[in-house]
Amino acid sequence: MPRSVRLHAFGDASVLRIEQVATPEPGAGEVRLRVQAIGINRTEITLRAGRAPVRPALPTGLGFEAAGVVEALGEGVAGIAVGDRVALIPAYSAAQYALYGEQVVAPARSVVAIPQGTTFIEAAATWAAFGTAWGGLVVTAGLSVGQTVLIPAASSSVGLAAIQVANRIGARPIALTRTSAKREALLAHGAAEVIATAEENLADAVAALTAGKGAELVFDPVGGPTFPLLTRSTAVGGTVILYGALSPDVTPLAPADLVVRSLTLRGFSLTAMTRSDARLSELKMFVSNGLAAGLLSPTVAQTFDFDHIADAHRFMEAGDHVGKIVVTV
Repeated sequence: MPRSVRLHAFGDASVLRIEQVATPEPGAGEVRLRVQAIGINRTEITLRAGRAPVRPALPTGLGFEAAGVVEALGEGVAGIAVGDRVALIPAYSAAQYALYGEQVVAPARSVVAIPQGTTFIEAAATWAAFGTAWGGLVVTAGLSVGQTVLIPAASSSVGLAAIQVANRIGARPIALTRTSAKREALLAHGAAEVIATAEENLADAVAALTAGKGAELVFDPVGGPTFPLLTRSTAVGGTVILYGALSPDVTPLAPADLVVRSLTLRGFSLTAMTRSDARLSELKMFVSNGLAAGLLSPTVAQTFDFDHIADAHRFMEAGDHVGKIVVTV
């Protein structure tokens, strides 16, 4: 029998339990994969800890992103064959499909072929990060050539993807990180500039780097008490995108900052965007073309084996990594 991670309670990483389960059978429009690699995302951390906006009924599976080999096809599935090497693009919630497992079922519309020369580990590190970066920066905010974008939590997989997406379209990515410890790594990954927010005055640093104008776009996964520092660093007529709520604290909003700067504040969710077949197809094309041209490339921080998936969660929560954490199966 295959093994799968199950949650019987919300809490710290110790609540992740690996159990034997029945082999899942794909329904109409679904495929079954033999999983080779699992991408770890903050979405799963938030859900596991019980901080997600919606809590699934317990016990539940977990998982947002995986790569593997197609084992079986459900009714009506076309264009995919048993034996294909594929990755999954998140077009579902983090508990809708139990992707933390050896054999899993997923919707066929979320499947994308893994190119020759790309490993399962790399494939599992690609789609949530670049999908979020593309959807937030390009689709939602319309980031364009010459504009400046501030990227908090820049050493995360999404942060690094956002740097690459901004560079690909000719924008200027400024990476935000708490201390200067990751400065050289972020510059090496393509950041035009790096601001250590615990060591520098953010608004002053942004003003100095933009000739006093501010950034046209802020792409923030954190929120929390420091959020007003971001709005005060945004240019007149600029946009602030919130695509996460990593801070457990209240996010204050200063109306004067929005009014004086005529700012647009938007939320972004990858899974909301990928409900659209048209957007999902555009995402596949943008990322696939970028990977093929060498303009986009996932960064893997560290891998863990499946038996130590709880350690992978702990490693992510420590926050010292640069890039994606992947679990091999």
